[in-house]
Formats: sequence, C-alpha cells, structure tokens
Amino acid sequence: QVQLVESGGGLVQAGGSLRLSCAVSNSIFSINDMAWYRQAPGKQREFVAVITSGASTNYGDSVKGRFTISRDSANNTVFLQMNSLKFEDTAVYYCDAGIKVPKGFMHSWGQGIQVTVSS
Repeated sequence: QVQLVESGGGLVQAGGSLRLSCAVSNSIFSINDMAWYRQAPGKQREFVAVITSGASTNYGDSVKGRFTISRDSANNTVFLQMNSLKFEDTAVYYCDAGIKVPKGFMHSWGQGIQVTVSS
C-alpha cells in the first residue's frame, strides 16, 4: 500500500519555526497534488496548504505569509516550512497525497504529526 510518513513535528515556542516533511513510499502511479491539513482538539480538520504537480501553491488564510509548502518530486516528498508560529497553530498535522490512478485520483493520508506551540 501507499504510505505517507510525516516527520519534523514537536514543541516550539511562539515565534519559532518548524519544518515538516512527508515522504510517500510505494506509489506505483504518479502523485498529483500534495497538501497539508491540520486538526486541533475539538476542531474540524482545516486546510493548510497545497502544492500541485506544476508547483503552484495555495494556503489557508490563517497561515498565509507564514507557512511555505514545497516538494521534491524526485523523492516523492512534500515539506511545510512553518515560521512565526503561533499558539493557535498547535494541532496534529496531516499530509495528503493525491495520486493519479487510471480512473481518477486516490488520496492517501499520513498518520498525523503533533505540532505544539507554547505561548
């Protein structure tokens, strides 16, 4: 099966930075969009950022100007550089890969990684 493994999370003080990585393995077909979502306790999952196969990007309003998504297509890896972190960025962050299959797209999710920002 396709697997997504996130790394780089942890505890950071407000104003600090973290860089998340998500490596996709065992993908037979090409990967289209890759995205990050997050879910804080008691909240619905929130869109954070997406990067297309053509390297176009889009961000959720709450992270614009602070987060940067990028990808290394050769290694099937997506990154999320998080700067100027705020307490409200505390959440479990999930990586999503949209994989092109013959009949459409299949989305695979990582297990999630905790990001905690101290106030």
